[in-house]
Amino acid sequence: MTTSAAYVFGPGATESPAATKKTTTTATDAAEAAACKADPRYPKRQLRGVWIATVKNIDWPSRAGLGQARQKAEYVKILDSAVKRNLNAVFVQVRPTSDALYRSSLEPWSQYLTGTPGKDPGWDPLPFLIEEAHKRNLEFHAWFNPYRAAESADVSKLPADHPARKHRDWTVKYGGGLYYNPGLPQVREHVTKVITDVVSRYDVDGVHFDDYFYPYPGGGGTFDDKAAFAKYGKDQKLADWRRGNVNKLVAQVDQAVHDTKNYVKFGISPFGIWRNKSNDPDGSATAGMSAYDSIYADARAWIKAGTVDYVAPQLYWPRGFKAADYKALTSWWAGAVEDTDVQLYIGQALYQVGTKTNPAWARPGELSAHLTINQRYKQVDGDIYFSAKQLLTNPLGAIDLVAKEHYSRPALIPLMDDRGGEAPATPADAKAAGSTVSWKPSDGARAYAVYRVPKSGKTCHTTDARNLVAVVTDTSYTAKEPGTFLITSLDRTHHESKAVKVKTG
Repeated sequence: MTTSAAYVFGPGATESPAATKKTTTTATDAAEAAACKADPRYPKRQLRGVWIATVKNIDWPSRAGLGQARQKAEYVKILDSAVKRNLNAVFVQVRPTSDALYRSSLEPWSQYLTGTPGKDPGWDPLPFLIEEAHKRNLEFHAWFNPYRAAESADVSKLPADHPARKHRDWTVKYGGGLYYNPGLPQVREHVTKVITDVVSRYDVDGVHFDDYFYPYPGGGGTFDDKAAFAKYGKDQKLADWRRGNVNKLVAQVDQAVHDTKNYVKFGISPFGIWRNKSNDPDGSATAGMSAYDSIYADARAWIKAGTVDYVAPQLYWPRGFKAADYKALTSWWAGAVEDTDVQLYIGQALYQVGTKTNPAWARPGELSAHLTINQRYKQVDGDIYFSAKQLLTNPLGAIDLVAKEHYSRPALIPLMDDRGGEAPATPADAKAAGSTVSWKPSDGARAYAVYRVPKSGKTCHTTDARNLVAVVTDTSYTAKEPGTFLITSLDRTHHESKAVKVKTG
């Protein structure tokens, strides 16, 4: 689809249990927190992510057929670019079209690795992708497209063992592509099985869906699910039945993910407009496409049901855009998650910066201004940027400006009580040798936070990140200059231990 369509519909158009164990708060911690007023410029916890799209080789690999070494080098370059900006999460598309960028017995190898659907690339990229992210203290979220079966409607082009070829009755041809029919229970079972397989075999931190559910309108023709509707629709209206189908899959995946590994998060990045106020009093003050009515994605239902851990609406429009004003939509989504356990991250249109879709995108500071708006809403827990390609090209210097104005300090991952976890033990045997601080590994720790104590001695480290200088995965830190430091341990979901104090020479 064209760039203008991408502007309207978001990146997809171009692609586009253990109960939580609370950490005990000591009297000292409480006194410190009371003495410190949180500085919104340095949030203690904030998700900062980037989408890495593989479909059509948008971000990685840069083209199909590259050798293993080149694929690895390109990926590491993306991660290092993320770390440079103090990001802390990557959302990597591991299943773009009912294919796999990992070794799977359920679906064939992706053509975006080798250029040929089903061709074995000679290695399993996923362990490497995850390990390299974790080395850099980046959460790894496995991004799946649930319903897109193939870019081409010609089934004969698919490998013989492709599910869409083996089960042609699962599919619907639409707009030149092939989709799985969301109305079929066997489709929901297959998608859930694919996701459960990945969660069980690989060390992922999250499972992620983007905005693709029923196909976006404008593809031509009618989505022909009449037979499934006649069989399963009962006395429902077609639109309600379709939304119900999506809701069932979301709930099913949510349950399966958490039954397999409770700490793994499940979230969705829906299209930025749920409904407009003109067609629903609960909608936003917008005049764009409605995800509820056009692609049958009812994000409010998922939030109310608690079948997602987070939503990351794609707010790919600038401030002042009449049909979909960023400010109006941020306010609406903050209200949608208020008083729920569902976290809110904002999908940011890094890919729009420097384009001519709207004069606002010619302003280097537009994205940074979005994050300033976010500070008004306590419900906003972070941002995810589309996409990694622009993280590397840095159009108009916009992402560097975001990093300078908003990410000058690292941030811990926001906690999710339902995902369990507990603070590891405080780092033991902490000592300094010259400018290097070291300590022994803490059982259950995946990373360690390092704070520099200011001359005033007032660290505020339990309140915000003003003194957070690093989050490291090894057991040492080399300071740029002498000083006093606090070291804490973090589990995989970033529950934080008490601090140990160390002074360098």
